[in-house]
Amino acid sequence: MKKIVILALIGLMAQLIDGSLGMAYGVTSTTLLLMAGMSPAIASASVHLSEVVTSAVSGYSHFKFGNVDLNIVKKLVIPGAVGAFIGAALLSSIPASLVKPYISVFLLGLGVYVVIRFLFMNLSVGGENEKKQEKKRLFYRPLAFAAGFLDASGGGGWGPLTTPILLTQRHLSPSKVIGSVNFSEFAVSLSASVAFFLFIGWEALYWQIVLTMMVGGIIAAPFAALLVKKLKPAVLGVLAGGLIVLTNLKTIAQEFFSVSLFTEVRFLLPLLAVWALMLVLAIRKKTQ
Repeated sequence: MKKIVILALIGLMAQLIDGSLGMAYGVTSTTLLLMAGMSPAIASASVHLSEVVTSAVSGYSHFKFGNVDLNIVKKLVIPGAVGAFIGAALLSSIPASLVKPYISVFLLGLGVYVVIRFLFMNLSVGGENEKKQEKKRLFYRPLAFAAGFLDASGGGGWGPLTTPILLTQRHLSPSKVIGSVNFSEFAVSLSASVAFFLFIGWEALYWQIVLTMMVGGIIAAPFAALLVKKLKPAVLGVLAGGLIVLTNLKTIAQEFFSVSLFTEVRFLLPLLAVWALMLVLAIRKKTQ
């Protein structure tokens, strides 16, 4: 019973973070399952199957609260699903960990930019002509393909890759980005799950884990969507940007310097203090 409650809490917390910040369900859940001794393929398959249901509830909740831009969703869904299928199929033969540190460096820079943009720059949405906006949208499809591939092959990556990049687009609000990414995630998770079923079989999955995490995620999804709707753009931007910075700094410190950032108080406390200060400034920032 204790194990079931813990798994449900993992699903609840992962979905609360993912639904409110547009990332981290897969990364959080997969990391904990790997720590429990699961193989990467089984862990990723279990997480993606649970995400089929939780992302459906989350996407619907975001849609009901007006957090979804269907034009963005249309550009993300198909390439994201294709990338996820290929990533799941190749998980056993491609070591995604080889490129993970370099992706983290790229995402770290984006995280810093996201914080600066939403804290110190004008947050007004729009103001660009349709031609300029369309040029920016051309990269949505290759972005979605890469994010879907990394999500399935690395156990997480859809939100961490798509959300920070879309947050840098000046014509998109944080709530629309987070809601659209969550809404699109259903297709990515479903595609990855189908591929995992084809290549590793149904019998290899731990259904108790999948179902328990589903329950926790379903409970959290509507609350996360409401949180996105209620929070100021500056607060959402700093929360998302700070999460991007911390998670990718952890990867960089571990992969390049063999330092466990989250267990080194002398490094972690200053970072958390700066993040807290940024949040205070974001809360006090006047809405633009």
